[in-house]
Amino acid sequence: MGPLSDSLPANGREWVVEAHGCDPAALASLEVLRALFARMIADLSLHPVTEPLWHKFPGPGGITGLALLAESHLACHTFPEHGSLCLNLFCCTPRPEWDFERELRRLVGAEAVEVRRLERPYSAPIPAA
Repeated sequence: MGPLSDSLPANGREWVVEAHGCDPAALASLEVLRALFARMIADLSLHPVTEPLWHKFPGPGGITGLALLAESHLACHTFPEHGSLCLNLFCCTPRPEWDFERELRRLVGAEAVEVRRLERPYSAPIPAA
C-alpha cells in the first residue's frame, strides 16, 4: 500500500436504528423529521450534497426521507400506524457516537430505541499464513 492509501480510513461506520412506541403524529410530521435530520447533520458535522428528499404517503401513511451526504447517506422511514421509525446513517469515515436514544425520545416520543453499529471495512482481511 502506498502513502495515500495508508492515510485513508480503513472503514466506515453505519448505524441501523429502530424506534418503537413513538408518537404517531410526530412520525407523520415533515417538520419533526426535518428537525431530526438537521440536528443529526449539525451534531455530526455531516455534509449534504443536496437538500433532503421527502415522500409523505397518503392518508395515515408515514414518511420516507433521504439525505445524500458527501459521507454517504441518512435515511428514515416512519410507520405511524405502528408507532415506529427506522433510521439508517452510513458514514465513509468514523464519526463520534450520537445519542440516538435521547434524541428520538425527545423528538418523536420513542419508548424504546435499538441501535446497531456496524463497522464497514473497505478491504478484505489478509488471510493468516
